[in-house]
Amino acid sequence: MPDLNTVVAEIAAEMLARPDRGDVATYIPELARVDPKHFGIAVIDAQGEIAAAGDAETPFSIQSVSKVFTLTLALGKVGDRLWRRVGREPSGSPFNSIVQLEREEGVPRNPFINAGAIAVTDVILSGHKPREALGEILRFMQFLADDETISIDKAVAESEARTGFRNAALANYMKSFGVIENPVDYTLGVYFHHCAITMTCRQLAMAGRFLAHRGKNPTTGHSVVTPERARRINAVMLTCGHYDGSGDFAYRVGLPGKSGVGGGIFAVAPGKASIAVWAPGLDAAGNSHLGRIALETLAKRMGWSIFGA
Repeated sequence: MPDLNTVVAEIAAEMLARPDRGDVATYIPELARVDPKHFGIAVIDAQGEIAAAGDAETPFSIQSVSKVFTLTLALGKVGDRLWRRVGREPSGSPFNSIVQLEREEGVPRNPFINAGAIAVTDVILSGHKPREALGEILRFMQFLADDETISIDKAVAESEARTGFRNAALANYMKSFGVIENPVDYTLGVYFHHCAITMTCRQLAMAGRFLAHRGKNPTTGHSVVTPERARRINAVMLTCGHYDGSGDFAYRVGLPGKSGVGGGIFAVAPGKASIAVWAPGLDAAGNSHLGRIALETLAKRMGWSIFGA
């Protein structure tokens, strides 16, 4: 078995030297300011050992990676009733498309496209004030990562709110079908803010450890979800975690994962490791260009693809 620290350091050096870096998200003004030269990676194995390199300690906006954790929270609140309001199928369309909503009567295709994540956020909001719901999400992230310094970048959240016209259209369209139950402005406010959570690669890899180990943190022994629920969340990540690039990611990397337009990707090697990478430049589907390449390289060198070495 290759030495993990050596492999991670080599991958970081390779990625930092590459000239092809993708393009940062420009439709969110605050994200357009991020330097595309960044690259960070953190891997936490089953024993809790951390292999990290590059900008692994630099905070970044996790954006849609937060949807893994809001899905986990919503399932904890309403269980499988959640699937009446959001599907589990790959979209094959851009993450902010309204076309499928019209065809499918307001029910989003999966919880990781924007419409689906807004519907999931609405579930968490029900029975709470927006500030309370957002606080619950943030505390959940801090608890999972065992780090109270994790916070929300208010400038990013405000930037998203100012320019989030398509998300407002999606939410209002779902509201017309009763999929969104709370006031649209409240649901969108919570959504924009949890997407603006800021974390480092190390914090993100730590927060997601439970999904690599059958729903349990192997160091503390604390169960976050049942093994069955962890398996199902991983399945949705594998098939839907990278928008209309999900199939290509599964083909090339072979690991469950979730990307965000901030350039972060969280991935799981079941039973082996929790992984976070960050490279701000995106590909045409809105996924981190170098992040995907780094994960493909890691999976190959470590023999971690769920489909075999």
